[in-house]
Amino acid sequence: MFHHITVLKEEAVEGLHIKPDGIYVDCTLGGAGHSELIASKLGPQGRLIAFDQDDAALANAETRLKPFADRVTLVRTNFRDIRDVLLGLPVPVKDGNPQVDGILFDLGVSSPQLDEAERGFSYNHDAELDMRMDRTESLTAREIINEWPESEIARILYEYGEEKFSRRIAARIIAEREKSPIESTGRLADIIKEGIPAAARRTGPHPAKRSFQAIRIAVNDELGAMEEALEQSIRCLSPGGRISVITFHSLEDRICKQIFAKYVEKCTCPPGFPVCVCHKKSLLKLVNRKPLDPSEEELAANPRARSAKLRVAERV
Repeated sequence: MFHHITVLKEEAVEGLHIKPDGIYVDCTLGGAGHSELIASKLGPQGRLIAFDQDDAALANAETRLKPFADRVTLVRTNFRDIRDVLLGLPVPVKDGNPQVDGILFDLGVSSPQLDEAERGFSYNHDAELDMRMDRTESLTAREIINEWPESEIARILYEYGEEKFSRRIAARIIAEREKSPIESTGRLADIIKEGIPAAARRTGPHPAKRSFQAIRIAVNDELGAMEEALEQSIRCLSPGGRISVITFHSLEDRICKQIFAKYVEKCTCPPGFPVCVCHKKSLLKLVNRKPLDPSEEELAANPRARSAKLRVAERV
């Protein structure tokens, strides 16, 4: 059973300004909550194209979106392939880029992936180290933990998990894997805990939370895929088209903010210049200058939404 509570559903879809005959892309199908709401606002001439690389999510979506089957196309792919996938579908093209009316990203891991022990995402369940969103990919958390050098493990823990004890944890992992391979999430969580000073373990979230996040990001190249997909998506929007992006941690939000800012930039020539020589042209304008946060009502119903932020921009 694929049960996932969609975060910022109304706000993200409202940000897209759905036109009944428009073409929209849900890059992160997940539990299909956003897709269902988008599809419900489309008329017979409208089209929703939804991506996911998780077979369970796609199977669930086929059932959930069945009432809108005439206007929905499901694609098994990583969203970093958005431009190439759209070019292979009946979508208008301008200057070599497909043109759609709205694109939505709901980043992070779906609740079923977190809750199903066998996926290996959670430090709360003892399972085989995996963490692959796409199970056809070869790289797993087990390979990173047992084969990557200490310096590289420390790097991803620090950069992707913002873990200040990254070096201590990495050293502990190396020492333990020399005794025997680290095969399970339970053992890894215990090793991480041992690598953090006792005083630092007494407050805050689970000691393994930041490290597990970092390893998951590395396994799935989440930040690289996100950056590629956002860059492509902006070029795939038709004038007036909108992009809604929901992030769940500061690294994602920072990337989204920086990419939006790059395409919002205007002419940088000195004020006295008679003509523009920098040739910078804005491709985006911000719909909400500050990110939107979940409401208190949503947080009460779904505590996992606490770190979510929504940014919306429009193609000019």
